[in-house]
Amino acid sequence: MDYLDHLEAEAIYILREVAGQFEKPALLFSGGKDSITLVHLAIKAFRPGKFPFPLVHIDTGHNFQETIDYRDWLIEQTGEKLIVGHVQDSIDAGKVVEQKGKNASRNALQTVTLLDTIEKNGFDACIGGARRDEEKARAKERIFSVRDEFGQWDPKRQRPELWNIFNGKIQKGENVRVFPISNWTELDVWNYIKRENIALPSIYFSHERDVVFRNGQWMAAHPVLQIDDQDIVEHKSVRFRTVGDMTCTAAVDSKAVELDDIIEEIKASTVSERGARMDDKVSEAAMEERKKQGYF
Repeated sequence: MDYLDHLEAEAIYILREVAGQFEKPALLFSGGKDSITLVHLAIKAFRPGKFPFPLVHIDTGHNFQETIDYRDWLIEQTGEKLIVGHVQDSIDAGKVVEQKGKNASRNALQTVTLLDTIEKNGFDACIGGARRDEEKARAKERIFSVRDEFGQWDPKRQRPELWNIFNGKIQKGENVRVFPISNWTELDVWNYIKRENIALPSIYFSHERDVVFRNGQWMAAHPVLQIDDQDIVEHKSVRFRTVGDMTCTAAVDSKAVELDDIIEEIKASTVSERGARMDDKVSEAAMEERKKQGYF
């Protein structure tokens, strides 16, 4: 078997374990390559039947339009159920306060919207596309990661995972975050996308876009970035290695228009894909602190 076959088989096994162990699971869908790969794996795991879970998207209102268009196209193609939680609703309800200033972002506000969406729908397991190679806090986390009744993660209360035995037993109010591609690398994902011919949003490939250089990164020039006279808008050939809120996701200089070009780019890169996420640069433990609060 090819190594991608082993990774695929493990992920499918985990998805089926979720379906077997939990009453109301959900698949967290961001519109990024990892969650798109999860949908592809779910098709292999459960077709010709329907998925035993809906897709859940937490919409900040500041997402790339290409991502939203792709999400709607994918739902139309698969016929699966989509639940959308809106950060704007959390703001309107006074549950979160929108940041002010030039570097304001709604990215951190997603946690409250996500926890409310989980509680409202009674989800006991949420499948996500996080991988251990992305960031050191994610490297600590188990494939079945238990969250308490407040949606919080305690790295000191993780369960052992021996071989392929996953313990999904939880108390009332708790839920589990499940990461079927936890053992994959960024390069594994791209090689799998190439092998399986998986369609992706166009922003993953090199394209011409207006950008501004801010905090050492190329950011998409858009009104949500609060562009002022000090910002110099340039027109460049860029692509995005990771997809998130426009206010915290940076582009990279790139001429990669084909999958082979992207794979070669990643092989040569000395910076992880999370290096283009401004939200991870807040502090050394930025991701871990967000996970403890209930982040994806």
